[in-house]
Amino acid sequence: MSSSGFTFRRVREELIETLLDLGIKDFRVLDAISQVPRHIFLDEALWSRAYENRSLTIGYKQTISQPYIVARMTELLIAHTNSRGKVFENILELGSGCGYQSAILSFFSEKVDAIERIKPLVQKSRENLSNLKINNILFKHGDGYQDWDKEKKYDGILCAAAPRQYPQDLISLLKNDAKLVIPVGSSDQKLNVITKISDNEIEEHEYDDVAFVPMLAGKSDDGNDV
Repeated sequence: MSSSGFTFRRVREELIETLLDLGIKDFRVLDAISQVPRHIFLDEALWSRAYENRSLTIGYKQTISQPYIVARMTELLIAHTNSRGKVFENILELGSGCGYQSAILSFFSEKVDAIERIKPLVQKSRENLSNLKINNILFKHGDGYQDWDKEKKYDGILCAAAPRQYPQDLISLLKNDAKLVIPVGSSDQKLNVITKISDNEIEEHEYDDVAFVPMLAGKSDDGNDV
């Protein structure tokens, strides 16, 4: 199956129709997903399933999120922005995995700081995004609970792994009116959006039922201790 052939184009178009049917409304998100070839983030053995609306393994007990969840989280993150193109200066992504969600976020922010605890996935992400000639993402091997720049303020934070409770320290990294989009829980997980109103005020909203890998502390150099 050729990565540039008709088959991939057709199934990508079918995926967009599926996302529309599931309620994704922001044309900017749909356009970004239509432009990013999901199959290149997967082993070739999974290419035939790359445009199904399901999560798939990327090794190391990790998965690439289903396209609906990627679209939904991105849509929530950029809600209340209206312009095309880069609507943010910077975004922080925690649990960047193979880099697929990072690639989608790159359409909406001048810079994306992406942290992943499993080193081989960081290396793979860099390779994937280099192949796509996307150069506004900085991948870092680190602990998503603490290995971020405490002096930076972000227009948005997206977390692709689920802590039992969202880390309060992340709120301090948000600019006013910025959002943290994060799955929360262990067995019963909910997608949460926390908006920072001011240093003393936040708004919390709970959305879809979701199923993410747990957000773990520490770093893994080889992925064998996940």
